[in-house]
Amino acid sequence: MADKSIGEENYESFAERYAQMLATKPHNALYERPATLSLLPDVAGQPVLDAGCGPGIYAEILLERGADLTAIDVTPAFVEMTQQRVGQRARVLRADLTQPLDFAQDGEFSVVLCPLVLDYIEDWTPTFAEFFRVLRPGGMLIFSCGHPLGDWFFAQRYIEVSYFETQQFSAEWSGFGEPKPVMTSYRRPINAMLDPLLVNGFRLDKLLEPLPTEAFKAADPERYERLHKQPGFVCVRAVKPG
Repeated sequence: MADKSIGEENYESFAERYAQMLATKPHNALYERPATLSLLPDVAGQPVLDAGCGPGIYAEILLERGADLTAIDVTPAFVEMTQQRVGQRARVLRADLTQPLDFAQDGEFSVVLCPLVLDYIEDWTPTFAEFFRVLRPGGMLIFSCGHPLGDWFFAQRYIEVSYFETQQFSAEWSGFGEPKPVMTSYRRPINAMLDPLLVNGFRLDKLLEPLPTEAFKAADPERYERLHKQPGFVCVRAVKPG
């Protein structure tokens, strides 16, 4: 990997702090994570790819549910954290989702899980082509990302937004302490989120626009009210026909 991806550049100096707060930060633990997990099938005994595993929280959950797990991430610190978390219970590799997944055979996995990773990738079409290749017929791709509407509102603080374009922008993240990390990602219209699924042969199975949980309300009432009026994330389940 000669050039660093946006994801690695974002997290290489921020990985430890991110990992420490991710387990309990309301946006993740009480909003995105339960919504994404609600889309998972029974993974007991099934080969699962955790594509963009971060510090390994989803990897741990998948193992607890009995998955035969492979976990990958582009950020070396996250690969190391996940390896320490799961030990010998899973295969943990460094891999870049913008490149071919050469470690995986055709039809190797029943599920590909990709939570809050795709926002760091400009064009999803080749990434979804690889996900389609490594899934077996009937296999599921489950991912979460920034909601096109929520990102449209958020990005206006930082750039001149054109809804119909896929645009890179950098923004400060709150909720992770000081100094606030500056994260670079892409916002995109709905068609740039769904078309890469369809052109690669996936069937859209479920699109979930989650609401924050009641536990979120207790932890952060102000943001709870905001997320009841303006979406933050969207969660998608797609199926490889077969």
